Amino acid sequence: MQIIRDVATLRGAVATLRAPGPVALVPTMGALHAGHMALVAEAKRRAAQVVASIFVNPKQFGAGEDLDAYPRQEAADAALLEAAGVALLWAPSAAEMYPAGFGTGISVSGVGEGLCEASRPGHFDGVATVVAKLLNQVRPDVALFGEKDWQQLQVIRRMTRDLDMAVEIVGVPIVRDADGLALSSRNAYLSADERIAARALPRALAGAAAAIGRGESAGAAIGKASASLEEAGLAVEYLERRDGRLLVAARIGPTRLIDNIAVAPS
Repeated sequence: MQIIRDVATLRGAVATLRAPGPVALVPTMGALHAGHMALVAEAKRRAAQVVASIFVNPKQFGAGEDLDAYPRQEAADAALLEAAGVALLWAPSAAEMYPAGFGTGISVSGVGEGLCEASRPGHFDGVATVVAKLLNQVRPDVALFGEKDWQQLQVIRRMTRDLDMAVEIVGVPIVRDADGLALSSRNAYLSADERIAARALPRALAGAAAAIGRGESAGAAIGKASASLEEAGLAVEYLERRDGRLLVAARIGPTRLIDNIAVAPS
């Protein structure tokens, strides 16, 4: 597996990879887990060659968020990607991605408003900007993103559609641990007791979705789910119905977790 850190070398390497067929991109911020590897597996089903990226994007972290503490383990991540058959790892520095004088940003209205954006102003501007750069750098035929970050997925789909980007955006279903908790790099921040408490998150979502499916009003089901999360020690940031999903963000101590589940239509 090639590891490349500058755009000029990347362009030539991807051109060579493209010869046998389509190229897929799996963008990540590293600290890889089984959820990321599910993206790689789906990418391999859809393309002849897979490129993965690791870049901890400073533009999507707000003041007081965990940019400095975000886990970085490139050597271990690279070994996982190579074992999975990834052909190229794109691992640029912040200076390569945002050179001196960089002054461009992308903002996606509508789907990028509310939910996570309400408590993380500018977050999706940072996401849209870095993803646009990654897509322009690699120029993949298909790019894969996890459905755990549902609002992010909708932002990326809208951006690529609005900007006429010639790439297929594929959402890959959430991968969960045995106790139902959605896999996330931030799960590593949880203490043993917090990890137990976090199990309430998928249970509350599943319970609310089932209640709505039985005909209970969304408001009542969401209210009960929110109360159950608070009782479990989670501070609910939002629990809302949007785009055929129930979406939640909650904090356990300093750790912010998100999740979502499909729900019956109104």
